[in-house]
Amino acid sequence: MEGDPRIPVSILPGPEALAGWLGTGGPAALLTDGAHPGTGFAAAERFAPRPLHRFGCACCSGRPAAALALGRLFQARARDPGLWFTRVAVLAASPAARQEVAAALEADAVTRARFRAG
Repeated sequence: MEGDPRIPVSILPGPEALAGWLGTGGPAALLTDGAHPGTGFAAAERFAPRPLHRFGCACCSGRPAAALALGRLFQARARDPGLWFTRVAVLAASPAARQEVAAALEADAVTRARFRAG
């Protein structure tokens, strides 16, 4: 979306898509629920997805782990010019992790203010 200052987040289908994605743009960050796949990122953050239950249940009343991890990436970018990135790749091994990232981009107000699906 042109003119949108938020950082685009791309949920990749798998590690095989990573090399092509890295070659298509500027500095990138990585968000993953697994092991860090190597070099090529200005910053990286790992998260452990939580089980999804009904909205507002006692165990899920805090912000999702994916939203917190994206927040840590944003803070690192703001505090250290060496960690500057203009986009984020998500490598999520589990469907629950992909769903949690998508939900954070859609429903978490802080995440929505900083990031967008891209």
